[in-house]
Amino acid sequence: MALPSNIVVADSMPPRPHETELAGRVSPKSVTNLRKVCLISSVHPPFDVRIYEKEAKSLVADGYDVTIIAPHKGDERSHNVKVRSVPPSNSRRERMTRTIWRVFETARQVDAFIYHFHDPELIPVGLLLKLIGKRVVYDVHEDVPLSILDKDWIHVCLRTPLAKAVGIGEGLSVKMFDGIIAATPAIARRFPQRKTCVVQNYPHLDRIRDPEAPPYLEREAICVYLGLITALRGTREMIGALSLLPESLGVRLALAGAFDPPEYEQILMDSSGWERVDFQGWLGRSEVTKLLGKARVGLVLHPPNGHSLESKPIKLFEYMAAGLPVVVTDVPFWREIVSSADCGLLVDPLDQHAVADAIRWLFQHPRDAEAMGQRGAEAVRTKYSWGMEEEKLLGLYAQLTNEHRR
Repeated sequence: MALPSNIVVADSMPPRPHETELAGRVSPKSVTNLRKVCLISSVHPPFDVRIYEKEAKSLVADGYDVTIIAPHKGDERSHNVKVRSVPPSNSRRERMTRTIWRVFETARQVDAFIYHFHDPELIPVGLLLKLIGKRVVYDVHEDVPLSILDKDWIHVCLRTPLAKAVGIGEGLSVKMFDGIIAATPAIARRFPQRKTCVVQNYPHLDRIRDPEAPPYLEREAICVYLGLITALRGTREMIGALSLLPESLGVRLALAGAFDPPEYEQILMDSSGWERVDFQGWLGRSEVTKLLGKARVGLVLHPPNGHSLESKPIKLFEYMAAGLPVVVTDVPFWREIVSSADCGLLVDPLDQHAVADAIRWLFQHPRDAEAMGQRGAEAVRTKYSWGMEEEKLLGLYAQLTNEHRR
């Protein structure tokens, strides 16, 4: 079946260079104080997928005593993970001043052996914890200097000098830390190889597929987008593409996440195509699983920029794990993932006609779309699952505790 000319099914790409990681896992002995771990964030909620569902639960399963410090409504305990809350901030300025200090004070009270922080703004907290004799791990989710260049809340004239200053400060600070966890190989290249471990944000295959989901061919005509709803994620273009689809297809977009900034909601509501959107709000993990079990196409349409060229958005792998064919921005790094699995179509996200044509093709060829989704799920099972990343995380922790004994 012929595809529209503005849609790309990528050819196979050559393998990427071997990823640097800390190899070898030696299980730590049952020493209570060495197993006391504290995961820290001033930005993410305590039940963030990477922090809680993956890292915290994996550490608990391996015998660690885990506490998470994060903005939350109150202290609680879930699946043997203790949550120590700090009050959510009302502004970015408050978060980067009062919240950070509260995080540090709470961290001192926990008195863990290893502190594992997730936000670059917590680098000062990491340095203070080192000064009082703690082991500190910096979990780097993104290329921070590169991401600053895309921040619309920073004046354009300040972005480049600020990015350079942050890069220098981050580079000097990590020399003090005991371990660096990088979310992608591209991020890892910025840090010392000897202390850096790549732990990628791949999904749990068994936690993302709904066993009660209807068969693919019996589902409604639903596309899905998960995550932050912002101009940098191409949401306005994907909604515009909906308006170009024939009404006879009945395609709707399930939009799940939070608007950033909040005013962006009104901009989207005023745009053509919004009448075909079902806004879901921010969903918990079980709700995400059920939504993916109802959908037939997953969308990842970030406009190309320096940050997206080598990022690995978790939503892409969650769609694949759920057996959904994907429509993805055509940049080399994402082309490699999609082409190797033959699990979707690649387009220019700024070309609304190309996006609409890709969505229409998948709904008009449901058996081909279903086969793409099945190939994506198999790729996650064999190449992109959390199980392989978990071993690297636990290997780093074992190394840190074993080094202390020697």
